[in-house]
Amino acid sequence: MYVAVKGGEKAIDAAHRLLSEGRRGDPSVPEITTEQISEQLALAVDRVMNEGSLYDRGLASLAVKQARGDLTEAIFLVRAARTTLARFGYTEPANTSAMLIRRRVSAAFKDIPGGQILGPTFDYTHRLLDAGFDRTSPSLVPETPSSEIPKVLAMLGQEGLIEQPQASGTAPGDVTQEPASFPMPRDQRLQTLARGDEGFLLSLAYSTQRGFGRTHPFAGEIRLGEVEIEFTPVELGFPVVIGEVTLTECEMINQFIGSADVPPQFTRGYGLGFGHCERKVMSMALVDRSLRADELGEERVAPAQDEEFVISHCDNVQATGFVEHLKLPHYVDFQSELILLRKLRAEANVMQEAAE
Repeated sequence: MYVAVKGGEKAIDAAHRLLSEGRRGDPSVPEITTEQISEQLALAVDRVMNEGSLYDRGLASLAVKQARGDLTEAIFLVRAARTTLARFGYTEPANTSAMLIRRRVSAAFKDIPGGQILGPTFDYTHRLLDAGFDRTSPSLVPETPSSEIPKVLAMLGQEGLIEQPQASGTAPGDVTQEPASFPMPRDQRLQTLARGDEGFLLSLAYSTQRGFGRTHPFAGEIRLGEVEIEFTPVELGFPVVIGEVTLTECEMINQFIGSADVPPQFTRGYGLGFGHCERKVMSMALVDRSLRADELGEERVAPAQDEEFVISHCDNVQATGFVEHLKLPHYVDFQSELILLRKLRAEANVMQEAAE
C-alpha cells in the first residue's frame, strides 16, 4: 500500500480531506440533501438499490451523495452496508400480478386486458436539453388500478402457445450467501443478473439482437408499480404484509421451439428489478433467454450464451476491484519483471554478437 512510502500515511489523510472538499463543492452553493437525491434523481437511486441488492431509498441516496454521483462506487457502499445488517429470513415470493400499476405496456399486443398505461416514460420525449427545466409544473399522479390485472403472456398460455414456468421443486438459492458454481440454477442466474451492471447487460442484450445469440424478441409486457411484500414469522406460521416495494418487471417473448414431444411454442425471457428500471429488466430478460441455451437444446455460440462468461463478469463491484487495484503499488512485481526483461535482452545481445 501507499503507506509503505515515506510520508504515505500523511498523503492518504490529505487525499481524504481533498475528497471531502471535492464532494462538498463550492460552499456558496447550497448542499444537496438525500431527500432531493431520492426524489429528483430517483432513477440513479433505483439503480444503486438494484445492483447493491438492498431496497432502501435513504441509504441508496446517501451513497449517491457520498460517492459524488459515481454510481458504481455508490453500489459498492450499499453492498458494504448490507453486509452489516441482520438477516431474519426470506420473504414470500412477490405477486407481481397484484401489482398496483403505474406503467404497463406491451409491444406484442395492441389491446390487452386492463389497457396500456404509458405512465412515466422518456419514450415519447424529445431528446433536447430544456433550458427551462427547473420550472415547476403540476404533479400528475395516474389513477392506480385497485384490481388485479392479468399478465399479457397469460393470453398465449391459455392457447398453449408459450412455455409455462416450471417450478424447480427446490428452495431458491442465494448468491449473496453461497459461492457461485456452474452450471448455475436459473433462479440464481436471475438473482445475479439483477445485481449485474446495467451497461454490461445492455451490451450483451444488444449483441443477442445483432445475431450473437438466439433471440428474436418481442416485449410481451413491461409493468411498473408497487407490490406488497409478505413475511412469515416463525412464531406466527402465516404470512403478514410488512410493506411494499416498487418493482419493474419484463416478460419477453422469444422465438419458438418444438420437438417430437412438445409442439412448437414461444419461449420466455424474464427480468425483475427494484424501482423504475426498464432498460435493466429488458436487458436482463434478453440475457436470461440466451443463457437458457443448454436447457432448450441450443448450441452455445455467442458470449451471451456462455453462462460462466456472463455470470463471472457482470458484477461491477467485482470488476471494479480487479481493474482499479492496478492503481495500487505493484513495485515488487514490476521490478521482478523489469529485471527479467533486462536479463533476457542482455542474453539476446550476447547471442547476436556471437553470431556476428
